[in-house]
Amino acid sequence: MAVHGLFPVLPFSPSIGGDVRVRSQVGFEPERRGSHPYLGVDFRTLHSRAESAGSIPARRIRRLFSFQRHLLSSRLLRGAPHLNPLHILDEDYCGQAKCMLEKVGSWNFDIFLFDRLTNGNSLVFLTFHLLNQYGLIELFQLDMVKVRRFLVLVQEDYHNQNPYHNAVHAADVTQAMHCYLREPKLAQSLTSFDILLGLLAAATHDLDHPGVNQPFLIKTNHYLAALYRNTSVLENHHWRSAVGLLRETELFSHLPAEDSLSIERQLGSLILATDISRQNEYLSRFRTHLDENDLCLGNASHRHFVLQMALKCADICNPCRPWELSKQWSEKVTEEFFHQGDIEKKHKLEISPLCDSEANTIASVQIGFMTYVVEPLFAEWARFSDTRLSQTMLGHLGLNKASWSAMEPEASGSSEEGESEPGRATEEPSSRALSQGSQES
Repeated sequence: MAVHGLFPVLPFSPSIGGDVRVRSQVGFEPERRGSHPYLGVDFRTLHSRAESAGSIPARRIRRLFSFQRHLLSSRLLRGAPHLNPLHILDEDYCGQAKCMLEKVGSWNFDIFLFDRLTNGNSLVFLTFHLLNQYGLIELFQLDMVKVRRFLVLVQEDYHNQNPYHNAVHAADVTQAMHCYLREPKLAQSLTSFDILLGLLAAATHDLDHPGVNQPFLIKTNHYLAALYRNTSVLENHHWRSAVGLLRETELFSHLPAEDSLSIERQLGSLILATDISRQNEYLSRFRTHLDENDLCLGNASHRHFVLQMALKCADICNPCRPWELSKQWSEKVTEEFFHQGDIEKKHKLEISPLCDSEANTIASVQIGFMTYVVEPLFAEWARFSDTRLSQTMLGHLGLNKASWSAMEPEASGSSEEGESEPGRATEEPSSRALSQGSQES
């Protein structure tokens, strides 16, 4: 592969004209609608809760009250001194956030607490900190103002009304990716370009997620499903949206055009790998490499494949977190599933797998997801990277599954039948349903 500077030259330019949304002074232009009447509803309000008349002014007051904290937070990101002391509460909150960033490599990192301490700006703070910590801003001569603007726009383009697929999830995946990048095999082999790609892909991997899954977009004839021919619809949209923001902010405009295109292409390759419907394809390839012991991290294509697997792990690592964090994520993703199911019932559509609140519980959904999706992936990751972190993740996974099983005795019995070969992917019907219904991609 030819190399120009620090970047592999890849003559490829993603076509984004039919997808990227156009910004204006008043916000976003409405998305084109499909033929199904449901699509007259804006995805950005899909998971919104009805608010009382008095709650809107209160929300504005909270925003004004937090403005000083935001200013101080901006100084913290730049590493600038506090020229003017602000309110002690703001100082205290930012001090706690800074302390948390000192332990950003801990698997017990509480992203929910960090999001509160940063006033809902966890994705911006955490990603900026990591880019700076790895020396990527200086190495690639990135304009800090453009970096900040890019990250702010990325955070804004996540739908925070979504219970699960929001900016906090993106921040959590980015933190997990950082943990994996620090693992010995990766830390000794990855280039700075690999690390830059890994962090950007983690931060943008679910960009502009509508809070519904691909089957929903297909059966409601959404224009994105037609645009991407019903294939990796969401992942293609996340990628094109990320490319749109890279170009809008001109983050890499100082680089040769072929380098920018290389970043865009490889960013897409990483994001597309998170398509859960292709789980067995990636897992089978990973297992074959491990069985034949032929992964060579001196090879750029092999390093990229490992980055894909790392991002896949980071994307669905919630069941491998400590219970107090894992449980919150489980509740949030199931809430999103069930809300989609309620919409499907309302419009007399076929209810997607895992989305029927009358036929599923949080426990049953989680036990199935852990058994058929998470366990096979993380068993192979532990073969690749047999470290303390891998054993910690598998330990939490086992404990969390036991906790959910205790809440769902019947599901517990059925899940144990599927554990005869926990390290191997299964083709049971429930596995296919999980791949189709899961939104954790």
